[in-house]
Amino acid sequence: MNLLERNIRLMFFIRVLRWFLLVMSTLVLFYQHAGLTMQQILLIQSAFSALVVLFEIPSGYFSDVVGRKRTMIAGCVLSFAGFALYSYADGFWGFFIAEMTLGCAVSFISGTDSAIVYDSLLALGHQSEYSKFEGRLMSIGNTSEGIASIVGGLLAVISLRMPFYVETCVVFFTIPLAMMLTEPPRTKIDNSKGNFRAVWEIVVYALHGHAELKWLLIYSSFVNASTLTMVWFIQPYMKLVGLPLGWFGVAWAALQFSVSFFSFSAHRVEKRLGRYYVLRSLIILSVAGYVLVAVFQSLWAIAFLLLFYFVRGLGQPTFYGYINSLISSDRRATVLSVDNLTVRLIFSCVGPVIGWIADSYSLSTAFLTAGTLFLIPGIASLLMLNKHTTVHASV
Repeated sequence: MNLLERNIRLMFFIRVLRWFLLVMSTLVLFYQHAGLTMQQILLIQSAFSALVVLFEIPSGYFSDVVGRKRTMIAGCVLSFAGFALYSYADGFWGFFIAEMTLGCAVSFISGTDSAIVYDSLLALGHQSEYSKFEGRLMSIGNTSEGIASIVGGLLAVISLRMPFYVETCVVFFTIPLAMMLTEPPRTKIDNSKGNFRAVWEIVVYALHGHAELKWLLIYSSFVNASTLTMVWFIQPYMKLVGLPLGWFGVAWAALQFSVSFFSFSAHRVEKRLGRYYVLRSLIILSVAGYVLVAVFQSLWAIAFLLLFYFVRGLGQPTFYGYINSLISSDRRATVLSVDNLTVRLIFSCVGPVIGWIADSYSLSTAFLTAGTLFLIPGIASLLMLNKHTTVHASV
């Protein structure tokens, strides 16, 4: 087998293990059992996002300069360390340190994983198939998380900490898989002017020098931040509507399986409807989801959560395919890191505010506030993207 083809297979296996998240289906319950409020939970997650913001671009640049393989190995090692710390941490500050370690891991892996796949496909002459492969990576990742949700829910019945013990063992195996990767050929970045200046020039290019890319990144960030914010309110919502604890893992798994289906079909939907119409629907559907869960608080209304997962499943392959088509390989990981950075930055600002509103008022008020906060800038950035699109028919 060609080593670059093996890269894609290895990334599938790494994605399966990294997304086998046994802890996610009961994580908020775990925090609450330890005595944390929703505001504290969102503060931890916002601090996580803030750390990702600080390290996202430097780690993307590290990937562009030092290499994709070394960056992936570093990220996998830090992931293992983070879950190992979580296994024994207790209280706000213990969880905070463990989450910061995981934040560093995400920074190294985020953008690099997609860059490895795209650069490998580019060297093989199959870059036009990137959206399909990105969709399948996301699909298999969410399938893995769905299965893990059921298993994690069962483990949580034994102990809410038990999923962390098993998770640590699972994540360990990503390290040898990352070591088996082959560095894909790529254009080397020019850092003759100095590392900081080179990074700054790429950031300026992404957010100022290329209007279409700038507004695409901004719109993508508001859409993805809207679904990321909702992730941390799903378990409180299911608790509010009276879903038994034993069913939390099953419900979470159903949501992950839905993302798997949506992302697997993303390239077909984009091809049939056109990229512009797909992108235009994403912010509208996400905000509609906030309104519906704010108004309806019954067991059957859990089905409305599928709207957020439809947006997640369809959005990432579409956004990443579009972004990659606008940039060269010497800037790819850094620009993708800019995209992830802006998502985390928005969430860091919005998350604690929505958490405070949920604690002080109600989940309904928090949902309506979140929907409003994402709707206005989301629509504005979409209109600007449409204005600066070079070939409207392709978008």
